[in-house]
Amino acid sequence: MKKRTTDHLQQELMDSPDLARFLTKNENLFVNKSIAELLNQLFEKKNISKAALAKQSGMSEIYLHQIFAGRRNPSRNRLLCLCYGLGASIEEAQELLKLCGMAQLYPKLKRDAIIYYGLQHGLGLFEINDKLFDENEETLF
Repeated sequence: MKKRTTDHLQQELMDSPDLARFLTKNENLFVNKSIAELLNQLFEKKNISKAALAKQSGMSEIYLHQIFAGRRNPSRNRLLCLCYGLGASIEEAQELLKLCGMAQLYPKLKRDAIIYYGLQHGLGLFEINDKLFDENEETLF
């Protein structure tokens, strides 16, 4: 079966007269992983301990354990903190936000532009929080 793009799937959805049929036909294309599964997948790609991740993301190890166990779902800000802690690329962060059903970073918003810049240039979470504060923008924590 040929891989279909999101645009193709969207067009098919708009053209479909029967939602139930569309959903059944495309069931295998829907994202069905939890936030915990998506984070664990990204975590496994990185060479970092959970203790270091907790420190670098500004979270307690207990809260972090609850997120990775699927007992807590992080907010967009906390998810971005985890991206900084994991040393995620901008592409990894954007994909994680999208798959978790959260707004991707939008460079036309000043706050998002600062966060985007920090991820793109490998800045640490505390450094980017300082930049957000200096620009009178809401910090990540």
